[in-house]
Amino acid sequence: MSIKQWKDRVEQWGRFELALSGPSGGNPYRDVRLIATFQYKNRRLEPEGFYDGDGTYKIRFMPDEPGVWRFVTRSSCSELDGIAGEFLCVAPSAGNHGPVRVKNRYYFEYEDGTRYMPFGTTCYHWTHLGNEELEEHTLASLANSPFNKVRMCLLPTRDMKPPQIAFAGTCPEDIDKTRFNPSFFAHLERRIEDLQRLGIEADLILFHPYDKGHWGFDNMEPEEDCFYLRYVIARLAAYRNVWWSLSNEYDFNKFKTVADWDRLIQFVQQCDPYQHLRSIHNGTKMYKSSTLYDYTKSWITHQSIQHWDAALTTNWREAAAKPIVIDEISYEGNSSRRWGNISGLEMVHRFWEGFSRGGFVAHGESFIDRETRAWISFGGLMYGESAERIAFLRRIMEEAPEDWIQAGEDGTYKLIYLGNYQPAYRYVELAEDAAFRAELIDIWNMTITPLEPVFQGKSKVRLPGKPYMALRLQKV
Repeated sequence: MSIKQWKDRVEQWGRFELALSGPSGGNPYRDVRLIATFQYKNRRLEPEGFYDGDGTYKIRFMPDEPGVWRFVTRSSCSELDGIAGEFLCVAPSAGNHGPVRVKNRYYFEYEDGTRYMPFGTTCYHWTHLGNEELEEHTLASLANSPFNKVRMCLLPTRDMKPPQIAFAGTCPEDIDKTRFNPSFFAHLERRIEDLQRLGIEADLILFHPYDKGHWGFDNMEPEEDCFYLRYVIARLAAYRNVWWSLSNEYDFNKFKTVADWDRLIQFVQQCDPYQHLRSIHNGTKMYKSSTLYDYTKSWITHQSIQHWDAALTTNWREAAAKPIVIDEISYEGNSSRRWGNISGLEMVHRFWEGFSRGGFVAHGESFIDRETRAWISFGGLMYGESAERIAFLRRIMEEAPEDWIQAGEDGTYKLIYLGNYQPAYRYVELAEDAAFRAELIDIWNMTITPLEPVFQGKSKVRLPGKPYMALRLQKV
């Protein structure tokens, strides 16, 4: 056994990386298996290694407890087998709260217990163009936004001509699905790290149905799917801000059945030593009756939904006791497609509808005639009016109890969204033995107006008779 001492001090939920030299002949991606056992006291985790090109093999590990971690490798290649060592895991740095986990069925928190609420956005292919300037614009836009989660694809669509892709090759004619492109992944990893520094989760979309036979990625054989997933997980799972979205609009893929998706999601669950959040996103016509994936299945951690009507959040909470993230609720913009041309006001209205019912809603923009075109496609700049109002909502939700729905049932806090109705008053049922402070919130003008006096018991609260208002009541 070869013993190596690593001087690295790796912070909790950071990344330890072991780089080893090995064979480069044949097909190392397929022919060489490498795994390591990492142990701290009685805890053992076994991440897989991967070939990184030029005779280099790597194993990445995310330690989740401070202390001395010891490891030993196992490999089908003698040069990589039996290599042992240890490193010191130290306390996390400021801003490092660990991976996001589910909390109390419907909510999220970081692993250190810090509260997390997803305010997501979508930039499907912002890392695919090879345009560094555009990517820097995207990161600057995100840094000045309320968004803390980004949905993004790993595979290209039919109409794209990216400079590099996940697999070896540059075009459909020379793609080699038995080999990968380390340069593509190195670039992707750099951008995942950029998001991590901004406190943003990378919700990675592993498959999608938009290939339509062009690249052949939507119709791979089962073993090819698993070969791809195993490599992606080996490279990316040690990044604490990663989520797995098995597919965007999975039901538009005519080559795979629900049973196939079940199998692939369970495969990801099996391969990921850190158990990052996992879901899958429906594509049933948004403005028709949507058929969602069965989110009660044990291998799904949260609901990732496409639907225009956030009022259904109440129904979805009852159908599956898991967090609800409406990752696509239509996009603010001027696209010719119905899903891509709602107003900023309509977007903000849908956010409030979803959050007030105990769900989470994600943003997107699809302005097709601006300098950097559609944000949802390639990032760049945001041109809409909704983002600053979503930031206003985020501040309000961060001031709310962690379980604001339960607080409403307990009678200590109420957030009542009135939507596009314009009542002159509203009766509210409050505790008889407590006083409540009431505030009127204008969701578009971003104002909060105190109402006098305090309220008790069944109360008649006078309202201005205008739409898009909310009422917040807090026990004094």
